[in-house]
Amino acid sequence: MAQHTVEKIGGTSMSNYSAVRDNIVQVSRPQSQMYQRIFVVSAYGGMTNALLEHKKTREPGVYALFANNDSDWQWSEALTDTAKKMRQKNAELFQQPHLLKQADQFITERMEGVRSCLLDLQRVCSYGHFQINEHLATVREMLAGVGEAHSAFNTALLLQAEGVNARFVDLSGWREPDNLPLDEKIKTVFSRYDFANEMPIVTGYTQCQEGLMGTFDRGYSEITFSKIAELTDAREAVIHKEYHLSTADPLVVGEHNVKPIGRTNYDIADQLSLIGMEAIHPKAAKGLRKQSIPLRVKNTFEPEHDGTLITNDYRSQTPRVEIIAGIRHVYALNVFDQDMVGEPEQFIEIQRLVQEFNVSLLAKEHNANTVTLYLDTGMKVVERIQARLERYFPNAEMSSRKVAMVSVMGSDMSVPGILASMSGALADKNINVMAVYQGIRQVDVRIVIEEDHYDATIAALHEALIERPGYSVKAAG
Repeated sequence: MAQHTVEKIGGTSMSNYSAVRDNIVQVSRPQSQMYQRIFVVSAYGGMTNALLEHKKTREPGVYALFANNDSDWQWSEALTDTAKKMRQKNAELFQQPHLLKQADQFITERMEGVRSCLLDLQRVCSYGHFQINEHLATVREMLAGVGEAHSAFNTALLLQAEGVNARFVDLSGWREPDNLPLDEKIKTVFSRYDFANEMPIVTGYTQCQEGLMGTFDRGYSEITFSKIAELTDAREAVIHKEYHLSTADPLVVGEHNVKPIGRTNYDIADQLSLIGMEAIHPKAAKGLRKQSIPLRVKNTFEPEHDGTLITNDYRSQTPRVEIIAGIRHVYALNVFDQDMVGEPEQFIEIQRLVQEFNVSLLAKEHNANTVTLYLDTGMKVVERIQARLERYFPNAEMSSRKVAMVSVMGSDMSVPGILASMSGALADKNINVMAVYQGIRQVDVRIVIEEDHYDATIAALHEALIERPGYSVKAAG
């Protein structure tokens, strides 16, 4: 049986090296307990935004400026600025001049290599026989990989200075002649390492034939992490975050009211993903689940806490609610057509037309003559969807409105009266429930409320269902 763990460190945690060193790697451990751990690292906080585009605001980074190609100097200047930020990060991390010199040389070689490559690409495409749009996906992958290479190289160098036998493992494909399939690449690379005596520090980005960003975009580091755990048959997969996987959002409910979940299963992890609160990317969880590899989510700043353990077979000993989460901005698209009665294929056709827009469908309902779809997207997309449906179903009445969705989840929620408890708690706060969904498997109840009632709904349900006397969380084993 495998002895090693595969552990992912997110960008926010990576930006705090002392926490990584003391709380995650724990360099004070005895040598006998130091190894049998593989660390997959994200780029430092903000670096991938600068290299690609800001994840939330969409402010353009190097890639977006290059792709828009409004002017040659804008992307090049952004590349220079990003390289400067990387060297500033190096200066924060390295006190010894010879280590700082190595770190700066590494990033200068990478970033100037990128600049030369992009200039050559522009020059080739200027002749007209080559179209730059055909190469943008590859450019995006190359730029993304620089961020993880920077943080992984630095971390390995810093840990080596602490006496740890750390090894920089670069999966980003820099100057590699072969482009292997993902599984083959991981198997080939990790066959070289002795986990009992070496500590691989691995880039969260992997260059491969499949092109991770084309499929997973910014979720690529979790795919790398889960694939390494799966293909090396890890004992456990661990994600280090700057917070616990808790019974609710502490910013909404209050830190003093939430508790770490402690134990749950992959089914609940999937439900969380559906509403955008990912413990792990659902496609990353798939491989771990199929291999029956436990996933542990730990708080970087509470290293002694066991965190939350996610397994295939967990089911709470007594029926109860484990977590309350939700999504604040949802569009409810309503299609009413009296002629829909007895025409089930019309419902199927409506759903097919909507899904062609590649939007996240959170829930759906229909009765004799009405279909309602809850979509995680923006107003402009909803307007385009509605216009298309009106062309296909000219006799139907269309409407859409912005709402919020809150989900109450647990590995076993067969609690008599749970709907009455929820309704009562919300009625006490004068919150109207617009729609309710409970599946027969009884692992979640989703309610739809006015967007303005989102915070108050989560707080009221958390108080009624989790903070009540006698509620307890089984600690992770």
